[in-house]
Amino acid sequence: MVAEDRRWWLDPQLWVELFALVNIGFLTFDIYLAHSVNQFRVRAEYIPLFFSAIAPFALLVGLPFRNRRRGVWKNVGYLVGWLAILIGLTGMVLHLDSHFFYERTLRSLAYSAPFAAPLAYTGLGFLLVMNRMVPSRTLEWAQWVLLFTLGGFIGNFIFSLMDHAENGFFFPLEWVPVVASAVAIGFLAVPLVTRISRPFIDLCAAVLILEAGIGLWGFVLHASANLRGPSIHAFDNFVYGAPPMAPLLFPNLMVLGIIGLWRMRELQAEIRN
Repeated sequence: MVAEDRRWWLDPQLWVELFALVNIGFLTFDIYLAHSVNQFRVRAEYIPLFFSAIAPFALLVGLPFRNRRRGVWKNVGYLVGWLAILIGLTGMVLHLDSHFFYERTLRSLAYSAPFAAPLAYTGLGFLLVMNRMVPSRTLEWAQWVLLFTLGGFIGNFIFSLMDHAENGFFFPLEWVPVVASAVAIGFLAVPLVTRISRPFIDLCAAVLILEAGIGLWGFVLHASANLRGPSIHAFDNFVYGAPPMAPLLFPNLMVLGIIGLWRMRELQAEIRN
């Protein structure tokens, strides 16, 4: 037990905590760019911005209590987690209300505010809650992590499909993230429904690394398109052009998925020994 405590940097529970912390903080920039389109016309649009700026510091305060006085760490995480879930679900309804609820058509869904985007808060909130409720040294914990990764790729599939449908998939390359998300969904669903071998775990990891490469490639394409945008102001091109942060969801989900696969692989090794 002492040896494990000394190797705290190999604790998958800690890495999931840091993953959620960094992602909530990173959403500050994404929210600022997204809501700058209408210059924060509705005051409620400031709520996720302020939450993303404050919540990481709250999680940082609770992090030192993870091994001692765990009640502090748990309660801070529960507070941040459930608030994130509430903000995400409320944001989804408000985004749909911007256009979809008035016409109820696929076209209105495509051209409304991206309804799947606020669900990033919901997913991160549930991840924080799960990380406190399920022991990290169990197969159940690893499967939960993979389930949240799978949910992220489902959201990425919807987001890529709806976002690129706005211009009718004018560039054939715009189908790449849609297909890539579908492939990831297929691979990550398998460990949740049946027992898998170590080679399949390694194959899933290789697929996730490939997904990360596709996301970085998409980021370069989005950013370069914005840099060549029509406005002389680069910030305006990034606000009103291709969303530069969206493709980064691929490498982001790769990190979470690798953590779950890493724990699953360790458990298989422990069973063999």
